[in-house]
Amino acid sequence: MHDWAALAADIKRWAGELGFQQAGISAGTLARDEAHLQDWLDRGHHATMDWMARHGRKRSRPAELVPGTLRVISVRMDYGVDDDAACWATLADGSRAYIARYALGRDYHKVLRTRLQKLADRIGEVVGSFGYRAFVDSAPVLERALARDAGLGWIGKNTCVINTQAGSWFFLGELYTDLPLPVDAPASEHCGTCTRCIDICPTQAIVAPHRLDARRCISYLTIENPGAIPLEFRKPLGNRIFGCDDCQLVCPWNKFAVRHHLPDFEPRNGLDTAGLVELFAWEEDEFLRRTEGSAIRRTGHVGWLRNIAVALGNAAASPEVVAALQTCAAHPSALVREHVAWALEEQAGKTVA
Repeated sequence: MHDWAALAADIKRWAGELGFQQAGISAGTLARDEAHLQDWLDRGHHATMDWMARHGRKRSRPAELVPGTLRVISVRMDYGVDDDAACWATLADGSRAYIARYALGRDYHKVLRTRLQKLADRIGEVVGSFGYRAFVDSAPVLERALARDAGLGWIGKNTCVINTQAGSWFFLGELYTDLPLPVDAPASEHCGTCTRCIDICPTQAIVAPHRLDARRCISYLTIENPGAIPLEFRKPLGNRIFGCDDCQLVCPWNKFAVRHHLPDFEPRNGLDTAGLVELFAWEEDEFLRRTEGSAIRRTGHVGWLRNIAVALGNAAASPEVVAALQTCAAHPSALVREHVAWALEEQAGKTVA
């Protein structure tokens, strides 16, 4: 007979040795979150992400997604470094590209999945063969609700998981298991009356506390969205070409967070300081080469050009910007051509400084 409490303690220690900053255990009972998800879907807030509505109730019922699941081990891995001032400086410089901090380095899916497998292997060395399945933002899993119930943090008004010691700059992963481990206490909420994340959102995508309308969200519009960026959101997009961090940058809990520096998430190809014109010049082969092993690949080269074209349209008027845009005025993709045409019109209406 196993000492499950001792094993739970060991699992948390092993997780730390594998590079996770925290691990917790929950029972995976998500009835309240299931109702919230269904309401969110009914309102169409998932935009074109139809996969959010697939799999029926399995997203909120771990034991139906992976039969035999008794507990969910949730882990977090920090990726943010103390560079808030640099983030704001990039956002203020219309000639540079802003890329969400999580996407600057190695693809987090691979990093976390490898370490979760090592954690499962370590558990197996003690208990023998057991049922488990690892997830890293790759299947119908309500990872934030599971993290909350495992004590890793509460779900903030911006829908990010927030931890009092680490803020919200971290990734989440899960191991669904058939082990009867003791569960941790859920995290309590500490947003209070603060609305900074709601107030700062460039497109007012946080339509109510804890409710995000993806149709308005810059992260959705620049990454998951397969079509045109709606006209009303192009100017608010500014120079954000892949994702958005504004709601995290203003969160008071991130200001005082203790951050961990992990080499895997170091910026690659100078993407934290790159100029828009420079990135717009990447041909598809160069885009694929430079984004190998990166989450940025998700947007594809056409999406990359679409996003940068909008940012160039928002940039200060300059012959260099216009010349860059004109290189793609006859691009094979109608999507790219349409956004380039818009950007050139924006540039034509500005005065060169």
